[in-house]
Amino acid sequence: MTAARRGALAFRVGGAADIAALWALRSAALRRGCASHYPPRVVELWSACAPPDGYAGLLDGGGAVLAESEQGLLGYAVLDRASGEVCAVFVDPDCGGRGVGKALLQALCELACADGIARLYLYASLNAVDFYRAAGFTAIRDEQYAHPCGVALSCVYMEMALLMPFS
Repeated sequence: MTAARRGALAFRVGGAADIAALWALRSAALRRGCASHYPPRVVELWSACAPPDGYAGLLDGGGAVLAESEQGLLGYAVLDRASGEVCAVFVDPDCGGRGVGKALLQALCELACADGIARLYLYASLNAVDFYRAAGFTAIRDEQYAHPCGVALSCVYMEMALLMPFS
């Protein structure tokens, strides 16, 4: 994916050099978006942890899509291109409800289809289940995700079949 525009949003592929900005946005989104679904101590530990060891590799592998505007970074999404797992979709908490997350998820679907991935999978935080369901994901099971920061997060494991383009 090269830089592209959809309305006022510009999309580009992210890389390891973007990790600090992405992680700051992620932490802010977790603190605001998850506070109504998880205990304060869990949210604090979760939002304060460092990026996982393999994160730079996912980004440098072309799996990160960033949404930007004149104001800066509005959100990002990460796809593990080897497994079809959606690892992240985060939107600046001040930009929620404007279609940024939906556009990012669509960009990941396009990336996955170009790679020949037929299904996407993800662990949805409880506050994000409705967003993913509206995007076409279906729940497979409730889970306790053992997050690398040392907390168990209640979540829903979900999947979505992709409509592959005809060749």
